[in-house]
Amino acid sequence: MNAAPAAPTQIAAAPNAATPAVAPLPERLPWKTLLALPLATALALAVHFFIARKEPAEAGFTGLSDFMPWVESRAYLLLLGTVLLTSLGVVAVQKIWLGLRQWMRGMCPILAAAFVLLSAWEVITTGLQLLPMPYFPGPAAVLQSMVNDRAMIFDSTWHSLLLLIGGYALGVVSGVVTGVCIGWFEPARYWGMPVLKVVGPIPATAWIPLALVVSPNAMFSATALIALAVWFPVTMLTSSGISNTRASYLDVARTLGASRSYLIFRVAIPAAMPNIFIGLFMGLGASFLTLVVAETVGVKSGLGWYLSWAQGWAEYGKVYGALVIMAAFFSTIMTVLFRVRDRVLVWQKGTIKW
Repeated sequence: MNAAPAAPTQIAAAPNAATPAVAPLPERLPWKTLLALPLATALALAVHFFIARKEPAEAGFTGLSDFMPWVESRAYLLLLGTVLLTSLGVVAVQKIWLGLRQWMRGMCPILAAAFVLLSAWEVITTGLQLLPMPYFPGPAAVLQSMVNDRAMIFDSTWHSLLLLIGGYALGVVSGVVTGVCIGWFEPARYWGMPVLKVVGPIPATAWIPLALVVSPNAMFSATALIALAVWFPVTMLTSSGISNTRASYLDVARTLGASRSYLIFRVAIPAAMPNIFIGLFMGLGASFLTLVVAETVGVKSGLGWYLSWAQGWAEYGKVYGALVIMAAFFSTIMTVLFRVRDRVLVWQKGTIKW
């Protein structure tokens, strides 16, 4: 009888024991991580101020010309000042924003290294002039060129995007259809593989002279060249994935009464999706190269055309600006394709990160 009152106490204590513990807050970031970006940006500002003040004095200019370095680098000064103020604000806010703290842990060292490289770039080019001008301008000149030509750069980027999407979509559709036919149907494999072996290894850029003769429209010929560059890897990887579909999957589907169309679209193609996405990535890289080369030859607008035009006028600040835009443009498209792959191939998410 004395042991009976103890039961309620144990039952009451059970919920407290099962209550999940509060997750501990992430540890504080070290000062070298918190101050890496502000210090690197301050270093870039100090280097730029020193070099910009030194240039007129060495050249012997006076008066209004003393202000020219500041006018020509106002965009660079605005960028560095904005990043410096933002980074100081981020250091203060991260104490109460856990997501921001995790982002800073991974990105602050990389961003700080980028601004240190900008400082070294300016010292080597504008400060010490170790590299011949005008082929190697400083970061301030490159950024100012991008700002001055922002309308033309936006128009060129838009035209390149339309051209790339059109050619890439055409190449993907034709490559997947051809790959499925070659991988599934024996007659298509017999007649299609010799064509792949002969036409596929030829770079798409090698067809530019013939494309300009056959098609009077430069946009159409450039789209066809991009589609050809995408078609070969997508076809090869798709046919490989289709032909290597596990026989057990097909046998089970046939046992359950699946038709040929069901076997192709609901068994073989889903099983070949990892291979198909590898072909898509390979085709995307080939499309970037073909896009730039095709635009330098026949197209009158686009990033490749802008790059060739700036190089023709010896505007190397604009040339480097076009390279920066290309890097951001192509990297963004590749990131979007990786996100699509992670959504489609959920079980492979995180296998290859971008």
